Amino acid sequence: MAETMHAKGHGNQKTLAGPVHLHGTGLHTGAVVNIVIKPANPGYGYKFQRVDLPNTPIIKADVDYVVDTSRGTTIEYDGARISTIEHLLAALVGVGIDNALIELDGPEVPILDGSSKLFIEAFEATGIIEQDAARVVYSIDTNIHYHDPVKNVEMVAMPSSNFQVTAMIDFNSPVLGTQHASLRRIEDFKKEIAPCRTFCFLHELEILLDNNLIKGGDLSNAIVVVDKKVSQKELDRLAIVFNKPHIEVKQEGILNNIQLHFTNEPARHKLLDVVGDLALCGYSINAHIIANRPGHASNVEFARKIKQYIKKNKHLNDVPQYDPNQPAIFDINRIQKILPHKYPFLLIDKIIELSDTHVVGIKNVTVNEQFFPGHFPNNPVMPGVLQIEALAQTGGILAMNNYEDPENYDTYFLKIDKVKFKQKVVPGDTLILKLELLNPIRRGICEMRAFVYVGNKLVTEAELVAQILRKDKK
Repeated sequence: MAETMHAKGHGNQKTLAGPVHLHGTGLHTGAVVNIVIKPANPGYGYKFQRVDLPNTPIIKADVDYVVDTSRGTTIEYDGARISTIEHLLAALVGVGIDNALIELDGPEVPILDGSSKLFIEAFEATGIIEQDAARVVYSIDTNIHYHDPVKNVEMVAMPSSNFQVTAMIDFNSPVLGTQHASLRRIEDFKKEIAPCRTFCFLHELEILLDNNLIKGGDLSNAIVVVDKKVSQKELDRLAIVFNKPHIEVKQEGILNNIQLHFTNEPARHKLLDVVGDLALCGYSINAHIIANRPGHASNVEFARKIKQYIKKNKHLNDVPQYDPNQPAIFDINRIQKILPHKYPFLLIDKIIELSDTHVVGIKNVTVNEQFFPGHFPNNPVMPGVLQIEALAQTGGILAMNNYEDPENYDTYFLKIDKVKFKQKVVPGDTLILKLELLNPIRRGICEMRAFVYVGNKLVTEAELVAQILRKDKK
């Protein structure tokens, strides 16, 4: 499959209807933290703010700011650090919230019950609203692989029409065995994945306790898997630590009498972590994620690979698809009635897309063009200035489309800026000319961002400013 990527609108972006207030204890720091999740403007994404620190620094939820993945995912910027962010991020993704500002007065997101469930319940109690901006989802059209030979982790993002995740775990544990979990639609996250709590093995718990690294731990917010024979003395010690009258090992090797929500709850929680950590790539994606033995470190590195891939190929995200079998919106006869340009200076052949904010035109370049005999005749290359003129003419269609009598107006350049010629244009190329308004047209001033593509390759880009004048007012 061709290694391309495209972005499509999937409805509108969403945010909260109002602020969500929660408080609880951080699993690792033991700090009691108040958290307020606030609505944010379209395009804001997810950002955290430490309101207890001087200057109340803001940290973007991004792989570039991850500093620790040893016992959860921790981000840091400008001296501010926030840990255990993955369950909250998973909750935001799981209910389709695109934009939120998360204020905390402490260093760690509260663990609550060890899952995403209570976050989602709080979101829904407050309400989730649509915003006046399209939601952009990037479709991954080629396999993206990640492999950690030391931890024996394999992750891949495969092309898919939607976002789905499959997670597999194998800890060589007779209690857990090999488990897998699947999320085929993000709409199922709330019911199938969100309630699944974090887990650890008893031997890990003992190390954490001995090193005072689990100050906020409680048997109500984590599943403890007992993978060895435990003495009564050790059980008595744990009872004291967790302030329980007594602790025992129940069926299936689970400490105390916690009831699993699903037989494969650990695998489902690992899937939850994948969803939360991948939010750090900064983009919504369509892909089937397959994660074998995932952990926070691998999730973050995989998110980094996805982010790098999208950034590298982002210029392809809005490449118009030209199908010559589809009828033109404006054919050459209609174009000639709108534009004043005529042979040999009419440089567009048809318009294939047109809205109130963008236009896409087509120019078929042939060796018969009147400029080729005089412009590098032995090496025919279309002059860059004529590509800009073709863009201007296409933009003229967009500008004139706002007027009922376009034949009575002309457009004139005011400025050409940020021009880049990335690849030469030669006979046989079909130019796809795309322009989009940077701002609404006011007082006849039209500001446009312009692109020329040949196939999926961006060959020219620029910003154009033109003025629309009535012919009898010039």
